[in-house]
Amino acid sequence: MSVEGLEYETIVQNGPKKVAMTTGIDRDTIRAAYEDVRSDGSPTEWAVFKFEGARIICSARGSDFSEFRTHFADDERAFGYLRMQMGDEMSKRKKFLFVTWVGPNVSVINRAKMSTDKAIIKDIISNFAVELQLESQSEIDIDQFKEALNRAGGANYGTGVRDL
Repeated sequence: MSVEGLEYETIVQNGPKKVAMTTGIDRDTIRAAYEDVRSDGSPTEWAVFKFEGARIICSARGSDFSEFRTHFADDERAFGYLRMQMGDEMSKRKKFLFVTWVGPNVSVINRAKMSTDKAIIKDIISNFAVELQLESQSEIDIDQFKEALNRAGGANYGTGVRDL
């Protein structure tokens, strides 16, 4: 009997091979990065979480937004968590932003998996004012992020001149 025949017989007897499709997560390092970004006493303003095989890990942390932008490649899937200072001259407050990155060269299968993978990481990263789905480098823009946070923040009082 040929190899294909034996493989077919095995499938008929035992059922098809089961392939592990679940995404793992490095909970401890992701939670530590999340708490670091949330901490007022920390200089860390962002963290990036990427896939290492079928496992989500914390791949970088930092405070410079221009460095944050460099962590998203066109063939990668990733998540980002940022702390940004918002408000006007009378009221300053920290707001948090959750970013889902799916680069333009990511396969259809991996794009489809992002919804379940996002649910896994959102078990840990649960406190944010705005969530954005980004797919091009031009969308990783600090001004767009601040505008989205301002829209989500409700009333925005300032001492500027009001047009009547």
